[in-house]
Amino acid sequence: MKKFNFLLLAMSVMLVGILSNACSKDDDTTNSTDQELYELAKSTNGFTWYKNSDVLLSKSSGTGHSQPLLRTRYNAIAAAMLDGDGKVKAGTVFPEGSLVVKELHSNATTIGIYAVLYKQADHPDADADGWVWGYINADGSVAEPAANKGNGCRGCHGQADHIDYTLMNKYFQ
Repeated sequence: MKKFNFLLLAMSVMLVGILSNACSKDDDTTNSTDQELYELAKSTNGFTWYKNSDVLLSKSSGTGHSQPLLRTRYNAIAAAMLDGDGKVKAGTVFPEGSLVVKELHSNATTIGIYAVLYKQADHPDADADGWVWGYINADGSVAEPAANKGNGCRGCHGQADHIDYTLMNKYFQ
């Protein structure tokens, strides 16, 4: 009887382990995407700031973000779509590999959230327009998972006068 109870216990533990791994596979993909976006967002090397300035801007009237300050930067691929004044060229469709990072600041010295757009059309978390959307707290925890494909963001970012889902030109002339 003791052997049977031990065998039953061992099989139960194995089953729980198998089920845990099976259930977490989807989460691993999301977590790795969100983690990748977080790592990309933290680095400022090689980026160009909107309007060529890293000065914090007060949030606009059209934002759904609660943080009072922001600044936006573009990797070298995305920065090729900026004009001489550092503004997004009208009619731009950002090319593959473009990375746009909006730092949402809680105050003048503290980033609260990174809002990230990363153009990777073949990525499993990309939306129909090729963007992978990230919304990650400064501590690395996920505010909105990339697996949601920007569903919580596209409503605002798709408003009139957006340029490939970016709004800096509309609100920060």
